[in-house]
Amino acid sequence: MTLTGNMLIGRQAITGDREAIHAIDPATHLPLEPAYHGGSAEHVEQACALAWATFDSYRSTPLNARAEFLESIASEIEALGDELIDRAVAESGLPRPRIQGERGRTCQQLRTFARTVRAGEWLDVRVDTALPERQPLPRPDLRQRHIPLGPVAVFGASNFPLAFSVAGGDSASALAAGCPVIVKAHGAHPGTSELVGRAVARAVEKCGLPEGVFSLLYGSGREVGIALVTDPRIKAVGFTGSRSGGLALCQAAQARPEPIPVYAEMSSINPVLLFPAALQARAETLAQGFVASLTQGAGQFCTNPGLVIARQGPALDRFIDSASEQVRRSPAQTMLTPGIFAAYESGIGSLAEHAQTLATGVQGTSPNQCQAQLFVTKAQAFLTDPALQAEVFGAASLIVQCTSDEEVREVLEHLEGQLTATLHLDDEDLHSARNLMPTLERKAGRLLVNGWPTGVEVSDAMVHGGPFPATSDSRSTSVGTAAILRFLRPVCYQDFPDELLPASLKRGNPLHLRRLLDGQREA
Repeated sequence: MTLTGNMLIGRQAITGDREAIHAIDPATHLPLEPAYHGGSAEHVEQACALAWATFDSYRSTPLNARAEFLESIASEIEALGDELIDRAVAESGLPRPRIQGERGRTCQQLRTFARTVRAGEWLDVRVDTALPERQPLPRPDLRQRHIPLGPVAVFGASNFPLAFSVAGGDSASALAAGCPVIVKAHGAHPGTSELVGRAVARAVEKCGLPEGVFSLLYGSGREVGIALVTDPRIKAVGFTGSRSGGLALCQAAQARPEPIPVYAEMSSINPVLLFPAALQARAETLAQGFVASLTQGAGQFCTNPGLVIARQGPALDRFIDSASEQVRRSPAQTMLTPGIFAAYESGIGSLAEHAQTLATGVQGTSPNQCQAQLFVTKAQAFLTDPALQAEVFGAASLIVQCTSDEEVREVLEHLEGQLTATLHLDDEDLHSARNLMPTLERKAGRLLVNGWPTGVEVSDAMVHGGPFPATSDSRSTSVGTAAILRFLRPVCYQDFPDELLPASLKRGNPLHLRRLLDGQREA
């Protein structure tokens, strides 16, 4: 397929009229063709008008038809073959196996949401039948279901050109909910975005859906993003990126005459707790797993283990010595963009001013290659220096040495909200871990035992979210089937004739849903 540099607004391929975006191959620092001219407020207006005109039709599609649409998107992405892989590798600097795995995850997400749509449990149907003889007052017939919010704006992420971008988790869950989607492509991988966007557009056409179900826009500045978030027809936003970017969108959304939810995943340093017995038993093994997690993908994961907390002593010294040696041997890796590399260099420079540098990885020989970094500090310094809690996006981590269990607890209480918190423990550590559980539950969305936080399974039980600033709304997840709930709201129907009820609420239960009927779950 020849890349055109065009936006996709419904069925139309349109060339923007604003400043052009060129993808940069971070491995060579050379621009990639074609140019992608940014859209304007007028293009946002056109896409939003189409999405709004489509909304009532799309949200009424039968569940099986909507599921088939999601499956069709997955098939169209797979049909792109090596062309998609080659372009994503060139635009991201990520290794080919990583992109191939990410394509698999993207298609798995779509098919998982197709299964979820068919099951219908996300509708959360509740029926309280009429009790006309009840005293002192009769009860009316009450029936509740969830309906989609409306068109959703999705912002592509820099670090996942497939799984968190055009057809990634936010788009998949919004489309599954019945919401048309308008994607603002990330400027780091516009060609990858066009390829996937065209795959989605083909699925829309093949499934006979109205064109406003999906649009893809480009923009190098704030114009397109702010116009999207402030358009009255947009009813929710999905975002993965920096704290500053997420907060800007939240502020714009809250300043609207009708504020809307922004589901922004923003900032996390993902503390790892090393408990004494586990550290004593396997300090070197823990160090090996830690460095592997830290350096995976040049550390460009929102779940990267950026903080290690442990009690000081000989066992922690063994861990530090082993981890430092492995970091020193870690090869430099190409980062996603020149901008991300520059931010990483700035971040480790700041950490070096506030903490002791333990180890630095092998120096790179190509542009935009980061060297892994390991730092150490004392608990009291961490508690008094805000700079030590700042996220550094890349393969950098800080070890915090504590003198007691109480100091460990103080450090945890001092932390901002996190996506993950990891506990490495043995049986002898269970009592200490149990005492910290209330704090950990308040601080993180996912708690792990004897594992590493990088790697987020797409499943029904997964939570990829957490208290601010990990996300802008701690009640939600951006990964897993519960992500669909972000784009729904409940509606109650009182004393409706059966002819007017949606199929999910009809008295004969024609969709065969597991409804909550008079307080009992139907089989």
